[in-house]
Amino acid sequence: MKHGSLRVFCLILMACITAASGFGDEFTISLETIVLETFDNGSAAQYDWNVQGSKFTTKTDAVTYPKSAFVAAWPSQLFRSKDGEDADGNTLNALGIQGAFDRRGDNWIDIYPTYKEDNADTGAEAGAPAEITATGRTDEISMWVWSMNLDYYLEVYARDYLGIVHVIKLGDLRYNGWKKLTAKVPSTIPQTKKTYPRLESLKIVKFRLWTKPREQVSPFYVYFDQLAILTDTFESIYDGDDLADPAVVQELWNEEGGQ
Repeated sequence: MKHGSLRVFCLILMACITAASGFGDEFTISLETIVLETFDNGSAAQYDWNVQGSKFTTKTDAVTYPKSAFVAAWPSQLFRSKDGEDADGNTLNALGIQGAFDRRGDNWIDIYPTYKEDNADTGAEAGAPAEITATGRTDEISMWVWSMNLDYYLEVYARDYLGIVHVIKLGDLRYNGWKKLTAKVPSTIPQTKKTYPRLESLKIVKFRLWTKPREQVSPFYVYFDQLAILTDTFESIYDGDDLADPAVVQELWNEEGGQ
């Protein structure tokens, strides 16, 4: 094999190994897009969204920043609605953030979910911080974001099954209007383990909006819509794979474990 051909072969082999290692030694089989949060705030909504600012957040007698609200807005590239409803008749909304700081610098606003109601699965009460569980092995995280062409940027904080929180840059906000921001999940973030069940999905903890030191920080607005993931939900099938399902294990041992 010639030197040039050998080099190309090695590069292809390394790419394949990298792709496989990111998904726990299994190649991606069935990528699909899953919407984690619509921000429509209807009766089916699981979360409220809260905001918290850094040290120099503006506070006056009339208003305290940052502020958040569900507003009647959406990206027309995603929904071509004229009556404020999607194809299923659901009301369309976006999550609006209004911020301001007393001085320029590395200021930030955290945007994080809390439970709307008591959660039986986690035991958390309404109003407690929530973490949105992704499905499968997340390859990409995306969200539609409306910007005022300010020199800001957005991060997403994701927790792995070991409890480690990873910071992933979702994108810069130097543009006007709606844009879909997409970030690749690094292959170094573990999402599988060698024992079954192997899938150990990420959890979305919060988003953090940063201002850059030279950018203005007078009252500004940012809007979020349609948080989604591109994910691989493939899991190997083998004889007795149902016995690795936590729900099956709980059912079996609740019935038989005490005997």
